[in-house]
Amino acid sequence: MATPTRRTSRGSSAFRCSECGWQAVKWVGRCGECQAWGSVAEVGAVSVRTAPVASVQRPALPIGEVDASRAVARPTGVAEFDRVLGGGLVPGAVVLVAGEPGIGKSTLLLDVAARAARSGEHGERRVLYVSGEESAAQVRARAERIEAMARSLFLASETDLATVLGQVEQVQPELLVVDSVQTVSSAEVEGAAGNVSQVREVAAALIQVAKARGIAVLLVGHVTKDGSIAGPRVLEHLVDVVVQFEGDRHSRLRLVRAVKNRYGPTDEVGCFDLSDVGVVGLADPSGLFLSGRTAEVAGTCVTVTLEGRRPLVTEVQALVTSSSLATPRRATSGLDTARVNMILAVLDKRAQAPIGGSDAYLSTVGGVRLTEPAADLAVTLALAGAITDLPLPPGTVAFGEVGLAGEVRPVTGAHRRLAEAARLGFTRAVVPQGVLGAGPVPDGLRLLEVATVGEAVGRALHEGVTR
Repeated sequence: MATPTRRTSRGSSAFRCSECGWQAVKWVGRCGECQAWGSVAEVGAVSVRTAPVASVQRPALPIGEVDASRAVARPTGVAEFDRVLGGGLVPGAVVLVAGEPGIGKSTLLLDVAARAARSGEHGERRVLYVSGEESAAQVRARAERIEAMARSLFLASETDLATVLGQVEQVQPELLVVDSVQTVSSAEVEGAAGNVSQVREVAAALIQVAKARGIAVLLVGHVTKDGSIAGPRVLEHLVDVVVQFEGDRHSRLRLVRAVKNRYGPTDEVGCFDLSDVGVVGLADPSGLFLSGRTAEVAGTCVTVTLEGRRPLVTEVQALVTSSSLATPRRATSGLDTARVNMILAVLDKRAQAPIGGSDAYLSTVGGVRLTEPAADLAVTLALAGAITDLPLPPGTVAFGEVGLAGEVRPVTGAHRRLAEAARLGFTRAVVPQGVLGAGPVPDGLRLLEVATVGEAVGRALHEGVTR
């Protein structure tokens, strides 16, 4: 009996994952690439072969003859945004700026558009701002409020993709801002604006225009309830840069991180202050993460974290109180709950801290989120101070990673952290062993080297400082 063959002709159907774009010849319940359930759907006929074109408009060149100046970043005029992008916007680059609604994405990009319009080599350069969520009058009212008026900044309120492309053809901009990609739709694709097919079509068309004309494109994207970027994951793969706009809606601090960057590092962070006059960059934001009080309080400790190459001084606060529940509460704000629970277990087992029947509440000052393991020692000392009701000596800063065996491990960039602490006036640093002999210590800063959690708690709260 002959084995039946599967047809792969031009009229056969294909199945594609809406999350990552993976394709299959038959329907499956789980994507073979991103492992998402229920994301594979039929997309219609697919061509098996593509014939080569008769002539190539842009022939391949030897790598030594390629003009590298076309990939040089141009500053936007917003220093903190340029820091995250790696120096500025590269012509032809497509940047996806994602964040929660109301966090300040539109305000920031309107300021970027206005400053970029004023920063041309010959005085001005054309910038097109397309808003699919607000009218041109509403955008102008915001521009007047944040002083983002520029003669070469053009505004358009459009939701049709063909009209947006027509505006690009007419204005001939060097920078295009689309706010947002979920509000623009194409008449040639079925479905409402924001669905998977529409977002993919809009993004593909704008990317093609950016690469063909050398236009830098900024796309605004919304996020879902779990914090991920809305729309298909293929959108993140297609763009050159993905920037995440973060911050507590009840705080003025906003952080911009690059989670993907083909033109620069992905470990930089930009700090902004959301004020009445817009989103203002903060070149020295360390003071925002300190409480500013003069009296010492038990249960607080200051640490220095590294966001890219930037050291940030941040205060951790802890409150430990007796619990009336069978299962004590563990609440955190700005800290990783799983890591805090691990530190509580280490304190209970390795330092014999009476934490088992108590509620523990931990928070950071200023709305910043600490994810670096270097903050472990500060969390440990804050919890120890809250348990014993003993404050740390004035001017104390601590950093180091805590292990499950109770050891305190070294962290990278120790001397950069110490230099920042000394610059802000701290006089005492609790650090892992080995820092004292690895290089010079800033003037006015004394070190207390510790090897274990028990030693750190005992010496930091009760003993003096080694010189």
